[in-house]
Amino acid sequence: MAANSTTTTPIQIDLSLLTIVEAALIVFGMLVLGRIVRKIIIRKSKETSLTWIINEDTADIVFRMFVLGGIIWALYLLGIMSYGLGPTTVGNIAFAMGFFYFSYLIAKKSRDYMIISSGKKAKPEVIVKAKIFYYVFITIAFFMTLSFAGVSTELSALLAAAGITGIVLGFSAQTVVSNFISGVFMYFDKPLQIGDAVKVEDITGVVEDIRILSTRIRAWDGTLIRIPNERLFNSNIVNFMRYPVRRVDLEVGIAYAADAERAVEIIKRVLDDIPLVLVEPEPLAYVDRLDDSAVVIAIRAWAPSEKWFDVRIRIIHDVKKALDEAGIEIPFPQRVNWFANELRVKIEEPPEEENEKGQA
Repeated sequence: MAANSTTTTPIQIDLSLLTIVEAALIVFGMLVLGRIVRKIIIRKSKETSLTWIINEDTADIVFRMFVLGGIIWALYLLGIMSYGLGPTTVGNIAFAMGFFYFSYLIAKKSRDYMIISSGKKAKPEVIVKAKIFYYVFITIAFFMTLSFAGVSTELSALLAAAGITGIVLGFSAQTVVSNFISGVFMYFDKPLQIGDAVKVEDITGVVEDIRILSTRIRAWDGTLIRIPNERLFNSNIVNFMRYPVRRVDLEVGIAYAADAERAVEIIKRVLDDIPLVLVEPEPLAYVDRLDDSAVVIAIRAWAPSEKWFDVRIRIIHDVKKALDEAGIEIPFPQRVNWFANELRVKIEEPPEEENEKGQA
């Protein structure tokens, strides 16, 4: 009875001079061809309106593809790529790595273009959409890379292990997941945009960046504040720039002896003379209430949101100046105290000895 035997065919690596020269010529030829194609793409980018596709970055990617393709072709010719590594070969792994590398370049370029094409002030939904596209593209390219590498049979086991790992990480990274989900919800809710002046709880400033896990706000004093998206999503957000116009609310107190109707007319004339105060809705000035020390006049004026602070400062300055010129007093708080009994003050004279010393 003959024993069963298995034979393994060794990988033949051809390192003859002719083969080496042929491999070198392939690499050189692909390098030259890549440079030619790169120059053609750059020249065409100056003649077409599709600059987001045909540009210098695309030319560099194509040039790298030619060079990498030439190297892989030469290694196949030499027989190195046929060398086995477990269930796959060196060639499959090299092709898979090259595929993932160029997929990464394309995903990154597409993400940057989506953000840049939206203008200098990119909207949050555009940024989130670009980042989601980037991560989805990279994830798909990763699993395709595993297939190209020849490990598709191990893919199911890998996914099972990834599922178990995901469950473990989910319990240990609940905050990260919560911030990510809150970021996705904010994408659909759209409560703020980059460049908006906002107030979140006790934090006020301008939105600098909106990311998947956090939002960055530049406070009025120039400091950067990072707010996790979960906290931001569950907070009351006051967006000062959401609408094109915003109302300025002020109160001015005048003395009881002053003419309130005249003061109101003066304030209305001041509002009419300020260019940035909108005519519609009409600015208002009226007696609002009677305080302990003053008659309070309320001022309501609408202004463009981006000029709200300038208009508020201008109104305060001009109203104060106009009331001073008209002789209308803006009183300070004062109080009159009444005593039930007559107030008596006792004055003590110094002793005689101290008087004599003082006279001496």
